[in-house]
Amino acid sequence: MHSTLVRIQNVFGFFTTVAFSVAAVIALSTFIHPQTPQASVALRNVQVVRGRPHYYSYKKEEYAHIKFDLDTDLSTLFNWNTKQVFLYLKAVYPSTKPFEPASEAIIWDAILPGAAAPWHQNHYIHPTPKGTKKPKNSKTNQAKSHMPAGIIKLDSQRPKYQITDISGKLQNRTNVHLELGWNVQPWVGALLWENWKDYGMWKGLKGGKSEVFTFPAIGAKAPKKEKLDVEKGKEGHRLMAGQEQPRKNN
Repeated sequence: MHSTLVRIQNVFGFFTTVAFSVAAVIALSTFIHPQTPQASVALRNVQVVRGRPHYYSYKKEEYAHIKFDLDTDLSTLFNWNTKQVFLYLKAVYPSTKPFEPASEAIIWDAILPGAAAPWHQNHYIHPTPKGTKKPKNSKTNQAKSHMPAGIIKLDSQRPKYQITDISGKLQNRTNVHLELGWNVQPWVGALLWENWKDYGMWKGLKGGKSEVFTFPAIGAKAPKKEKLDVEKGKEGHRLMAGQEQPRKNN
């Protein structure tokens, strides 16, 4: 007869084997769930300012403030094994030195919880549309959103983070674009990042990149040709960057 300790070890070994096998089946089963992510990213406004981008900055430098429009349908990223999706939007622009990879800076991010994920204060809740009542300040109501998981529609969204560069200069930098990315965090299995190619039932992201633009000069003001698109902020009226200033007729 085996001792009690040997029997416990055998039972524990059998339990871990079964648990690992079940987890592997769950992780692999997600590959049969089709994915068709779609996203539209558009630049709304960009400004370059010289100053201290953060309260802990010890010197003045150039930093960019970017507003954007975002319309996504990432609902197919959520399945029975999705705990949450970490979504982020980054600005990509060439490096100042040749033969170096492009610089990337995240300007906005959000944590999109799955259906079975417990409530957390850092979870993203889509802004309440204008004209509707806001929910009371409680965990139960805060965890609910009027938009399905993965559906985000933002207009003229302010960035969470300012863009800075190691060189301290950003104005007049060309070939800049905004790019959407994500990281799917499952309950079991490996982390999965965004894909731009088709892999079987998983289709690559359609859209997800904005048109190329240029960081304007510091203090540049440029309205549209036909209509002036003026934005009100704490600093007063600001004209859209990247457009020409109209001339007065003598």
